[in-house]
Amino acid sequence: MAGGGPIGIDHTWALDQSGIWSSKAQNIVEYGLIAAELGGGIYYGRDNPLGQTFWQSVDSTAISAASAEILKRAFSRARPSQGDDPNHWFQGSCCASFPSGETTLAASVVAPFVFKYARSDPWILALEAIPLYVATARLKNQAHWQTDVIAGWALGTGVGYWTAQREIPLSVQILPRGLTVGIYRNY
Repeated sequence: MAGGGPIGIDHTWALDQSGIWSSKAQNIVEYGLIAAELGGGIYYGRDNPLGQTFWQSVDSTAISAASAEILKRAFSRARPSQGDDPNHWFQGSCCASFPSGETTLAASVVAPFVFKYARSDPWILALEAIPLYVATARLKNQAHWQTDVIAGWALGTGVGYWTAQREIPLSVQILPRGLTVGIYRNY
């Protein structure tokens, strides 16, 4: 089905806000991701390789969220629920569809783990099902266009790649050492 938008794929999906597609279910996933990355960072600490990745994920989420918010304000694209035209860009403060912040969040949390561990443990690629779920839910809720979720996924993944390359996560640099030591001890 052809559509509009910048690459011709944007079209409205049938509205479905029930069950796993509900906003409540999406919020559980999103808040769960944030809790997991913060909890994992605190539990394992920066000196543990897994803890290091959790802190890189925290960085990825913070940077991606700020970037997505700036882009939303800059592009001010109308959502599908605000009209059936994916070509309504620069509409002002009413509109904040591009990119999908929720998809950005999900991709930014899992990306550092994928980049660090997928070569040695290919099953870790299954984590990409999380941003896929969030992107699909946002489309089914008519909250975003296809290019919104693709851009959000790309933004979160790109920032996640960058943070996975950093030796010392930014969040570790600004937090007191005691918060990044870790509860877990590898004896």
